[in-house]
Amino acid sequence: MKITKEFRSIRTDQGVSVIKTNCSSIAVMFLTNEIVRVRTSFEEEMDEASYVLSLTAWEDRADGFLGEDRKRVEPVQPEIRETEEKILFKTEKLTLELLKAPFGFRLYDEENTLLYSDLEGTPYIKDSNSRVNHYSKMLSEEECYYGFGEKGGELNKNKAFLRLRATDAMGYDAQKMDTLYKHIPFYIRLNRETQKAVGLFYHNFYESVFNMGCEKSNYWNRYTYWQADGGDIDLFFIGGNTMKNIVDNYTYLTGRPMLLPKRALGYQGSSMYYPELEKDCDDAILNFIDTIKEEGFPIDGFHLSSGYTNTNGKRYVFTWNQDRFKDPKAYFEAMNEKGAQNVPNIKPGILLSHPWFEEFSKKEVFVRSEDGKDLATGMWWGGEGAFWDFTKEAARRTWKNYMIESLISKGTSSIWNDNCEYDSILDKDSLCDYEGEGGTIGQLKPLMSTIMCKIAGDAVREHDAEKRPYVVCRSGSAGIQRYAQTWCGDNYTSWASLKYNIPIITGMGLSGQPNEGADIGGFAGPAPEEELFVRWVQNGIFQPRFSIHSASNDNTVTEPWMYEGSKDLIREAMLLRYKFIPYLYSLEYEASVNGAPIMRPLVYEFQEDAAVYDESFEFMFGRDLLVANVLEKGATTKKVYLPQGSKWYDWNDNYTCYEGGQTIEVPAPLQTIPMFIREGAMIPMAQNEILSMEKDKVTKMKWILAPGKDSEFTLYDDDGVTNNYQKGSFRKTKVTMTGEDVVKVSFLTEGSYEDPVDELFVEMIKKSRSPFWVALGDEKITHYFSRRKFEEAEEGWYYSQTKRAVLIKYKNPGKDITLTVSFEDFDLIGM
Repeated sequence: MKITKEFRSIRTDQGVSVIKTNCSSIAVMFLTNEIVRVRTSFEEEMDEASYVLSLTAWEDRADGFLGEDRKRVEPVQPEIRETEEKILFKTEKLTLELLKAPFGFRLYDEENTLLYSDLEGTPYIKDSNSRVNHYSKMLSEEECYYGFGEKGGELNKNKAFLRLRATDAMGYDAQKMDTLYKHIPFYIRLNRETQKAVGLFYHNFYESVFNMGCEKSNYWNRYTYWQADGGDIDLFFIGGNTMKNIVDNYTYLTGRPMLLPKRALGYQGSSMYYPELEKDCDDAILNFIDTIKEEGFPIDGFHLSSGYTNTNGKRYVFTWNQDRFKDPKAYFEAMNEKGAQNVPNIKPGILLSHPWFEEFSKKEVFVRSEDGKDLATGMWWGGEGAFWDFTKEAARRTWKNYMIESLISKGTSSIWNDNCEYDSILDKDSLCDYEGEGGTIGQLKPLMSTIMCKIAGDAVREHDAEKRPYVVCRSGSAGIQRYAQTWCGDNYTSWASLKYNIPIITGMGLSGQPNEGADIGGFAGPAPEEELFVRWVQNGIFQPRFSIHSASNDNTVTEPWMYEGSKDLIREAMLLRYKFIPYLYSLEYEASVNGAPIMRPLVYEFQEDAAVYDESFEFMFGRDLLVANVLEKGATTKKVYLPQGSKWYDWNDNYTCYEGGQTIEVPAPLQTIPMFIREGAMIPMAQNEILSMEKDKVTKMKWILAPGKDSEFTLYDDDGVTNNYQKGSFRKTKVTMTGEDVVKVSFLTEGSYEDPVDELFVEMIKKSRSPFWVALGDEKITHYFSRRKFEEAEEGWYYSQTKRAVLIKYKNPGKDITLTVSFEDFDLIGM
């Protein structure tokens, strides 16, 4: 057993300080002013080989594979001061303090606020089982802990014990179960007293645990710890103080989320039922799409489950059962014509009975046994299987070629990576290539799915450089956000899943993955009851991935029209999502720039309000819309906490205004989604009907504006299909709203993408008074006192006494312009 206790020496060279202790070497490096790496190794060498880091300051043997996904920087040179008791490493934003005795690091911000402290005396340990352990001091008993990737239960993990081990957890209990599908060893610590936060990312993908204060020892300060089965304690401290800054810095380090094509944000039809029919599955799916359209529901894609590869109960990846799909290419073309591109399912396990198994084996593409003499095998879908080794360049190339030939060339730029947890390889010492240097599956297991997703995107672009890939994946490591949309796996049909899938999704958002969703209606178990299905769809329309997907055990199929009495409510909710497309796609763009979640826990937006620190089920849809879904059976009212520091306007009650910092109770019958607009909000929506996010254009746009606080919003648009946005074919409009008595809304646009909007509508909430005048640019526009005449006019404004809001409409001026609304006093008597 090795316990780091004694400081021996320090040597600094080219931005890296190497600290020698009694049993370990610790390398300290600042990648930026707010990201510092503290890597503790008990071995002679520190190997650099990462499939996760987008930002490095060193040579890495995965550089060639990651290519443009990796950015090399020069490390920041901190000011270093050493005394007899301590060493200080200081940048503009952070100070890292090393106490020599008792040994341990502390981290301070630029105001000298303590953000983090090791458990001094024994922070870094390699135990007698070769597990590495890192102990941290709890700065308070109720310190808050968020993130950890995909985790069940409530959002704040104080006093939780968490295990990181990607598993195939079909039918899991979202409230109580722990190990799910992702392995993301990153979390955010938030101090209730200082209201400041810090991020910790452990760059290590061995199976690990986090103990977040659920044990005590009388001989030590209150502590948390992380423990992994091997490797180094390769820790990145991520500063920034606010959760927004920390998520921004974390996604700078591990990769910005990909900008998904628009269709990825639309409704993805899916069911295991259709592709598992004995024959003519293609006709059944095409008929499903026709029914969707006949019933007036929108759609943008279809997740094609693996039944298309199923022959005699065995799934053979890259093959087609032609009794079920007579002509795959013609079928793909028909689906594309209907605006519902196939997202075909592929899996990295290869049955030993696969007709091409010998061909694969000769290419040496599989994970091998511990002694290297045989293949590492485990139970798979239909029998025993071997598993693709994506850490080997030749194996990646082979996989890509098969994927292009059997799927992408048939007419899709979408891939669904599934069952890629490598969960059934029991021998963790099974061998992987690891870029020619050798590694074990225990070391690399959760990285396989992330690499697999990168390969899928590369394959799409290799086949057609213009196409923007849509990759969706169930598993993943840190960095998965660069390559894929994800979902929280095979949930169970229950009210508990509806409720507890929310903090799973928002927790993923705080872990760098904004593009997460759940199977709406539940995947495993019986069909959802009618009320549950309506409430689940009403929640699902705000999830970044929106798919109704099922494998019900009662021989039913979960479909939007399944309940005749409620299908109008389902349609209304789905169409609302499609009306939000300008807002949603702008949030998708924002996420690609700074990692901002789309479904945001309240603590992300309102860190200054300690009352939201333990809120798990209300969330913000973007910055400006608070959503408080009904999550309990039979509920007809909803209690809602409105964060302090803002006014809030009830979406469903003519913008009734509430002061923040209080809990209210509002009516919530089955047709109602409780939503509240934040003061300062700017929410763009489609005014014309949108039934396809990919094919339909927003020609009439409505802005809901809530002046009172100065604010900015970036409205983003491009064709949503190609990669032309990378060449400047986008439209980015910076919208700024300022003032209270005189409200100015300015629109400043860049980019060459042609604006499809012809008409603009503004609904500006102002409860206190009607405007004096309204101007577009230098020209005042006509005031109508008759609602009928206003609606008949092409341009003008009208004040709605019902909503206490200004209604404004005008033709798109096609240029940068300012809309001015004057609420100044109008002295009628004096005049």
